[in-house]
Amino acid sequence: MPKLLLIPLDDTVIFPTMDINLPVDTSGEDRVLLVPRHEGEYAKVGTIANVTGTIRLPGGGRGASLESIARGAIAGSAETDAEGRLHVEVTEHPDDKPVDGSTRELEREYRAVVEEILEERGADQRVVAFLRSVVDPGPLADTAGYSPDLSFEQKVRILETLDVTERLALALEYQRERLTELQVRRRIRDDVESGAQKQQREYFLRQQMDSIRKELGEDQGSVSDDYRAKIAEAGMPDAVREQAERELDRLERMGEQSGESSMIRTYLDWLTAVPWSKCSDEVLDPVHAREVLDADHAGLEDVKNRITEYIAVRKLRQDRGVEMDRKAGAILTLIGPPGTGKTSIGESIARATGREFVRMSLGGVRDEAEIRGHRRTYIGALPGRLVRALRDAGTMNPVIMLDEVDKVGADWRGDPSAALLEVLDPAQNHAFRDHYLDIEIDLSQVLFIATANVAETIPGPLLDRMEVIRFDGYTVAEKTAIARDYLWPRQRERNGLREDEVAVDDQILRLVVSEYTREAGVRQLERELGTLLRKTATKIASDPQVAPVTVDVDAVRDALGRQKVFQEAAARTAVPGVATGLAVTGVGGDVLFIEANGMKAHPPKHSLTLTGQLGDVMKESARIALTYVRAHAAELGIDEDAFDEREFHVHVPAGAIPKDGPSAGVAMTTALASLLSGRPVRHTVGMTGEVTLQGRVLPIGGLKQKVLAAHAAGLTDVILPERNRADLDDVPEDVREAMTFHPVMTIDEVLAVALEPARTSPAVTA
Repeated sequence: MPKLLLIPLDDTVIFPTMDINLPVDTSGEDRVLLVPRHEGEYAKVGTIANVTGTIRLPGGGRGASLESIARGAIAGSAETDAEGRLHVEVTEHPDDKPVDGSTRELEREYRAVVEEILEERGADQRVVAFLRSVVDPGPLADTAGYSPDLSFEQKVRILETLDVTERLALALEYQRERLTELQVRRRIRDDVESGAQKQQREYFLRQQMDSIRKELGEDQGSVSDDYRAKIAEAGMPDAVREQAERELDRLERMGEQSGESSMIRTYLDWLTAVPWSKCSDEVLDPVHAREVLDADHAGLEDVKNRITEYIAVRKLRQDRGVEMDRKAGAILTLIGPPGTGKTSIGESIARATGREFVRMSLGGVRDEAEIRGHRRTYIGALPGRLVRALRDAGTMNPVIMLDEVDKVGADWRGDPSAALLEVLDPAQNHAFRDHYLDIEIDLSQVLFIATANVAETIPGPLLDRMEVIRFDGYTVAEKTAIARDYLWPRQRERNGLREDEVAVDDQILRLVVSEYTREAGVRQLERELGTLLRKTATKIASDPQVAPVTVDVDAVRDALGRQKVFQEAAARTAVPGVATGLAVTGVGGDVLFIEANGMKAHPPKHSLTLTGQLGDVMKESARIALTYVRAHAAELGIDEDAFDEREFHVHVPAGAIPKDGPSAGVAMTTALASLLSGRPVRHTVGMTGEVTLQGRVLPIGGLKQKVLAAHAAGLTDVILPERNRADLDDVPEDVREAMTFHPVMTIDEVLAVALEPARTSPAVTA
């Protein structure tokens, strides 16, 4: 095993077949071992080189010319000669020449990859010719040593790989990585160059287009100039103008080609669409406003009075030079049954005050962003409905109707009713902040009118900010007047009839109201009148000679069919055990017939059965009623044995409709007392009130709606709690004059009014 002079090469790797000149003293040596070294650490394999001669170096020094021939591994001991040079034992590893198919395949792939690298680099064709001249697989793999892109560690690893096939595979792997890197760089460079060329091309085209427009006299100025003009004309508050100018500056810096420019332009479009400085000229004339409201709607005195007061106060403040209070806005909420004119009166208010009118339907809204808008970070973001309403109105002081505010829902997207808290609070809405615009908007000049069917489903904090005006429905006389003055003319016009072709009198209209509708509002009434007029229009279209037509009872029966609503009180209360109660539902007042019956129990027991889909409170009222009647049997003229081994059943008809509330306690007590005493309830009497175990009658709500329902049902007497006496002032005067009211404090007073006088024959106890 020969010993060769070891020549370390710092951070340099020499492969077999490479010739090199080194500034080293090789005197007396035929061959040397060139070993790569990095930070004092030697590679395991070096390159054996023949010393082919000496060379003179610049400066007078001498070096050696070396010819690398094979790999050599340090295998034994080392020794130092007299000159301090290191000699080591070396095992030579010449390359074999494998002829298997896999090696040949690696050769072909290696050549292809390296040639592609050379093409990417734009190398000289002589380099390609040199690569093709290397025929053996070992030297072919060693050509990787010429690559400037391989690291020192990668070259050492190739040098240390003695198996020719493995070495070729390793070199191929490194060259593939390099090719991929070069291709990615080229794609990036091409994309950048093409993008720059595209921008440059678009720039030149836009410059040419501007020049063409100028030549044609169609120069419209730049986009920035247009926005600056819009901002100057908008009359924005200072803070809003500064925000708009900041966004416009961003747009100018980015240029039209920026991806964010369209978002900024949309934002500026919305900012300039809000009518910051535009207000309608208000008509501050209370007399004129009242005339307009009276012309459009019958009844509704409460809301008409409130609007008239609002206008009068604004007129006084303006006439006397008192500055308007930004925190003194009006938030009116109209709560009442469907069809009573809540929505339509909003348009009348706008007409009476000379303002624009915008309607926002909130029914089913479950996304808070519907009110406040989406933040600009979201794709497709828009302002909320309030900003859009101001844009549609074109003024900052419109009448905005928030329709169906009791039907706003909440889910994972937020609670819209919480967003409405700021809108409907006069102390806050002068600084309302929309999420999209992200600036303060003054809503204090807006006249908000909310509508709802029931107050119970409106969140408490929201209801607290509202000024509630209740709509309790119309009397028969008011419905007749509405039909005559509003509904009949409207339906006549819709059905193509002239005023002189069809006529109707109040008696026929009252017949339609009382026998074909039972509602608090007038929607069903208008549908019935429409049916009646369509039948008439058909007759006139078939035979014009029949005009003019006077609608009579026969025409009503022919068009609308048999009577749909009956006065049942007399027939239902003819037998003991049935009382007429009064209730309030989501569509207004209603009459409830409460039935009681008793029977012997088998096996003997004391029980009370309740049916009619009653709520817990109403069930408790029935138990209280039975307990009171049993405890006061002697006073009521009831045999105390009537309760022994008997089962009682209390039923409220219309069993498919849920019912609840304490105000049926008086009627239930009366029904049980009537059953057990044998005294029928007077068929003209309706009653309402909560009852206690001691027989006291407590106050209830919704008295006006209940009285109107009793009047519509043909009842003439109403029993009510004494503490509700003051509520009778809300009942229309014509209804008060047509009915008799009996305020009571105890059940004894109720029964004295409600029950027929006792018969001389023995009382019926079952």
